[in-house]
Amino acid sequence: MTLIGMIIGILLGALISGFVIWIVGKLGLGLEVDGFLPAYIAAIVIAVVSWVIYWLLGVLGITITGGWLGALIHLVVAAVILLISDRFVKGMRVNGFVGALVGAIALAVVAWLVALVLGLLLPA
Repeated sequence: MTLIGMIIGILLGALISGFVIWIVGKLGLGLEVDGFLPAYIAAIVIAVVSWVIYWLLGVLGITITGGWLGALIHLVVAAVILLISDRFVKGMRVNGFVGALVGAIALAVVAWLVALVLGLLLPA
C-alpha cells in the first residue's frame, strides 16, 4: 500500500467514524456534538487517545482477552476514552461516566450497523 493510499484510508475511516459520532450525538444517548466538524475532530482524537491507552496497557503487560469479561473491559476502556476525548474536543460533551458507557455502546452499535450497510452496498 502506498503512503497516499494509507492517508486516504485513514481520512475515510475518520470520516465514517465522524459520521457515526454525529449520528450518536443526535440520538441524545450520553454524547453530544455541535455538528459534523466537531464529530470528525472527535473521531480523530478518539482514535489517537485509544491508540495511546491500548499501547500503554500493552507496555504494562495487560492484555484484554475475549468473552464477556473482555467485552466488559473494552466497554469500560471505550467509556474512559470518551471521557478523556471530551476534554480535548470543543463542541463535544459526554454526560458523566454513565453517559460515556451508554455513548460507547451506542457508538459500537451504530458503527456495526454502518459497517453492515457499507458491506452490503460495497461488496469486496
